[in-house]
Amino acid sequence: MDQIVAVLKNKEVMKKILFTLLAFLVYKAATYITVPLINPEQITQFFDDADGGFIGIANAFTGNALRNYSIIALGIGPYITASIVIQILQMDIVPFLKEWQEEGETGKKKINQLTRYVAIGLAFVQALAMTYGFRLTGDAIFDLGVEPTFLTYTYLAIIMTAGTAFLLWLADQITLRGVGNGTSMIIVAGIISSLPGMFISLYEEYVSAADAALNTYIIFALVVLLYILVIFFVTIMQSAARKIPVQYSNRPTGSKFQGKSDSNIPLKINSAGVIPVIFAVTLLSIPTTLLNFMPNVSNTTFGLWLTELFTYSRPLGYVLYIALIFIFAFFYAFVQINPEKISKNLQKQNAYVPGVRPGVETENYISRLLFKITMIGATYLVLVASLPIFATMIFDLPPYVQVGGTSLLIVVGVAIETTKQIKTQTQEQKYSGFIK
Repeated sequence: MDQIVAVLKNKEVMKKILFTLLAFLVYKAATYITVPLINPEQITQFFDDADGGFIGIANAFTGNALRNYSIIALGIGPYITASIVIQILQMDIVPFLKEWQEEGETGKKKINQLTRYVAIGLAFVQALAMTYGFRLTGDAIFDLGVEPTFLTYTYLAIIMTAGTAFLLWLADQITLRGVGNGTSMIIVAGIISSLPGMFISLYEEYVSAADAALNTYIIFALVVLLYILVIFFVTIMQSAARKIPVQYSNRPTGSKFQGKSDSNIPLKINSAGVIPVIFAVTLLSIPTTLLNFMPNVSNTTFGLWLTELFTYSRPLGYVLYIALIFIFAFFYAFVQINPEKISKNLQKQNAYVPGVRPGVETENYISRLLFKITMIGATYLVLVASLPIFATMIFDLPPYVQVGGTSLLIVVGVAIETTKQIKTQTQEQKYSGFIK
């Protein structure tokens, strides 16, 4: 409570919060500006027929902009994809990217600029492919009266690419003038904007409906309670970390120069974040999404077999889903945390882990520990990612109700980091004022 009061009293922090809320309002308004020459009713019908999966997650991340086929229908998805690709290429795959990474702030600016160029290129290609894919569904998505040409697709792709560029600019403004990381805040804004509608629809279907009964009231209460419990659980797990104690050889215990002998290296239980779930859902959903665009193929034996294999709510697809989450969790955890690099840095600082010899033994110790906590983190991701599947089966929930899942992981993770940033800024203002 004291922290909330401190934030409300801090004018600079409040200005940043209000600017962020204003940016959210601009973002939400843009989701209703439909791309020209498009029949939005046909797009909406497509989403009603193919709700869930990658399409549903992509729509949630854009705050229903994709469902409305607005000018920002792509969201900042191309930028996220570009960031992941560039990050992977920095791992000694592309030499000059590795060099940029080691150049400090200058290299970071170069990488950020390259990431934006790649994101714009991906956005253009994705817009072309997506518009053409919707055209293949056989529905009259174009409000033209004539057959669309290549120039039509190019024109629409340029508009949607400009929408993504606008969102990147807006994200930069939030980072500079608002609170939190602008890119993450834009994603969260899209997800949160769809939550009120979800709960209102849930209430109308289970409580205020004409055929509502005691069992529907119980289902509504259980779903809301489960949602609250999942938020509590995810908050704890997102903040959980295993701390590796560190001692300094030039600061012996008991000495008056002991200093930082109680330092530690925190390893987050879920160091991979939400990336493994996003990757797993994306890979699984690409075949089924393509099948949705090709109704003539989806009804064949081959199409039905692919649907069974790549739909993560089906038995075979679910097993593959779990396997992919574990694979990506371990891959990304060891990309984010390099045991060899940590071991070398400790040696340079004349530091060591108590009871473990410096060098190779320290590297092996950190690797083993990282493996164990990543196993816990991956299991946690599987539990949260599986909740929407099992909750839908148990309570017979409609597709638009998602208890847990990728969206909740992102919202809670960003909320924790943003809260820390606001707290830090409030303290900095307080100390600054005290010094003056």
